[in-house]
Amino acid sequence: MNREDLKGKIQTVTGLIEPEALGQTLMHEHVLCDIRSPEKRKIKANDPEITLQNYHDIAYGRVEHITKYRLDMIEVAKEEMRQLNKVGGQAVVELTCGGLRPDPEGLVEVAKDSNVDIIMGCGHYVEEYQDPENFNRSVDDFAQEMVGQVFEGAWGTEIRAGLIGEIGCQSPWTDLEKTVMRGAIIAQEETGAALNVHPGRDQDQPQEVADFVKEHDGDVSRLVISHIDRTIFDEERLLRLADTGCIIEFDLFGLEHTYYPLADIDMPNDGARLKFIRTLIEHGHLDQIVISQDICYRTRLSQFGGHGYAHIFKNVLPLMRERNFTENEIEAILVRTPRRILTIQ
Repeated sequence: MNREDLKGKIQTVTGLIEPEALGQTLMHEHVLCDIRSPEKRKIKANDPEITLQNYHDIAYGRVEHITKYRLDMIEVAKEEMRQLNKVGGQAVVELTCGGLRPDPEGLVEVAKDSNVDIIMGCGHYVEEYQDPENFNRSVDDFAQEMVGQVFEGAWGTEIRAGLIGEIGCQSPWTDLEKTVMRGAIIAQEETGAALNVHPGRDQDQPQEVADFVKEHDGDVSRLVISHIDRTIFDEERLLRLADTGCIIEFDLFGLEHTYYPLADIDMPNDGARLKFIRTLIEHGHLDQIVISQDICYRTRLSQFGGHGYAHIFKNVLPLMRERNFTENEIEAILVRTPRRILTIQ
């Protein structure tokens, strides 16, 4: 494959589709992944089974449960995707990249079983998760790896990625992560694919990423910045970021409790997320908004007591309509912008 072969199409794990064939889309999920840190992977887990009696403690996050970080059960993934499809979810962007143990062949199996289009990402997560050999690699080496993942196949398979990311960043931003990002910007230009970024947990890092992409001649209009709902909490920063032209992704829908173990913040609930989205719309940024749930723990799957991938369709969309979101606004967020961003240029 080359860019001309892909141009004007959306590349799913089961093949190319026309943009108009893409339905309602969750723009940031994990279907098969292992988000345990390298240190946690060294621990022989002796976790209790997740039950009704212990679910809340494990899901809340103060009780350590290493196994919950693994989404590696194919049959469970199939059922979760079937549930999503039943309530109108038609496509998922799956951003399990290098360091998180991606499984392209498993994604194909899940997509075929559930009738959900899966668009796979590529590239590398934050430095802690990367292979030590990556410290010796060049910008161009990373770039050509990602180009190959879009044009030829990813992670030792012939299954091709449909976008680049989620490219991992931290705050402070490490040299290795900046090298990978520069490679991702080059790959974005060479492939015509969109770029998704996992920003560090600092309120100014999304802006730093957007400015970095612009400074290195990347296409900011095809840059999706993830996890805004755990990173930016004031309108001034949010609107300044939106003014760069990037895509603003609220992707932690379903996380409704305040406690967030990875940073000293008060996690907003779904209602607060919708208020920030309304602010963006009122300032003319409707076409820069996408949403998702970033499911990467077992405790968020419906079969383990969580809300599942269907949460946005079962619960958030009714809430949006109750809060006077129009059908045009909902379609822009779930269909039109994903189509535009995922279409290879």
